[in-house]
Amino acid sequence: MDEKKPSRGASRGASRGALPMFQLTLPLVIEQFLRILVSSIDTLMLSSYSEKAVAAVGMMGQYVFFLNTIFSVIGIGSSIVLSQYLGAKKSEGELNSIAKASTVMMTVASIFLATLVFSGTGFLLSRYTLEDEVRAFAREYFLIYGGLGAFFLAFNTLQAAILRSYGCTRETMVVTLIANLINVIGNALSLYGFFGLPIFGVKGVAMSSVISMVVACILMVILIHRKKNIQFKIFGTGKTPGKFYKLILSVGVPTASESLSYNISQIVIMAMISTLGTYAMSSQVYTQTMCRFVFIFAMGIGSAVQIKTGYCVGAGQTDFIYRKVFKYGLIGTGCSLFMVLGLNLIKSPIIALFTKQPEVEELVTVLLLLSIYLEFGRSLNLVFIGALKGSGDILFPVLYGIFSNWVIMVGGSYLLGLKLGMGVAGFWLGIATDETTRGIVMVFRWKSKRWMKKALV
Repeated sequence: MDEKKPSRGASRGASRGALPMFQLTLPLVIEQFLRILVSSIDTLMLSSYSEKAVAAVGMMGQYVFFLNTIFSVIGIGSSIVLSQYLGAKKSEGELNSIAKASTVMMTVASIFLATLVFSGTGFLLSRYTLEDEVRAFAREYFLIYGGLGAFFLAFNTLQAAILRSYGCTRETMVVTLIANLINVIGNALSLYGFFGLPIFGVKGVAMSSVISMVVACILMVILIHRKKNIQFKIFGTGKTPGKFYKLILSVGVPTASESLSYNISQIVIMAMISTLGTYAMSSQVYTQTMCRFVFIFAMGIGSAVQIKTGYCVGAGQTDFIYRKVFKYGLIGTGCSLFMVLGLNLIKSPIIALFTKQPEVEELVTVLLLLSIYLEFGRSLNLVFIGALKGSGDILFPVLYGIFSNWVIMVGGSYLLGLKLGMGVAGFWLGIATDETTRGIVMVFRWKSKRWMKKALV
């Protein structure tokens, strides 16, 4: 991913617009890989302690996702706005106003959500029919992780977004690595009673997650303080203009809405698949788990493209980034296809790690073959939507994404999987068709150059 110096607009923001994509992308790919790997290890470790604990933590995971979605409104909005302002070489005062507005909103959001968790968890769990032990585990986990950890979860999201916007993706990767190691060690101490320590169970798992977030938060504070080019002064800088709050929310709210829509549509699809039986559900989950490792490259490239596009649009280098994004899309798609084809070639021993049921093995084999179609479309989505959002063209990909999620993915999955009797393979085709058609639409949106009129600066 070598870069040539932009020939147009090079006088403004050239140093950021010419930042090598490899330098931005590799840490993001590694960071994403670490998150997926540690999540898998966490589940494996917890399963050795109690199946009921796995069920409880898994059930509360959907509510943790909603906390993350709220915080991502501010994190994503700040990242996109900041990238364009950096590319445009705006004043230190304006850059600091973005960070300050984000901090104020994150503080309010974290206090509100923590209060909601502490006051509402009991009522929330009373809506479920659960065994007493599962209910107790769920309560412990969510009060500690979602309640005590809300503030640190919020500021990890914000600080990481700010560091990445300044091109410090390697630093956030290192912090993620350290935090994940602390989390895994904490889980092991909590669940296995090493060194004669008591077994803390789910409480210990939740506390190790909070401690890892506290450490990550402290490390990122130190990093931001040491990097003199990062504008992040909270006190003594005067009143923050209201336009920065509006600008961040105008980007973050639609983006988070799309993410929320996608995840709810996935829940609906899984509910429909559940009517096909346990084998169908298991095959869906196992294939999704394997495919997470396939698209980490496209995801990392997409995140880096969003940052770089923001720099270039802010600096007026739209012609330069217009050409480059097609190249990045080709690289992302190539990586995804290489990974998914490789996965199909060595699938048997990998499937055997998950299941010994012949019926499930057969279904997973079919879904992995269909994943070639799925990952082609998903890679286009991740790269070109990242570019469009980085340019400030937010509403089109969001609105079309919500439409496609429900009409093509959910509607198509229902038609193919249930009405036409194709089973779980029909659902996988519906998901793949949504990703692929949406990806092609985003390519044409980028090609139309309408995004060039959507700059935030």
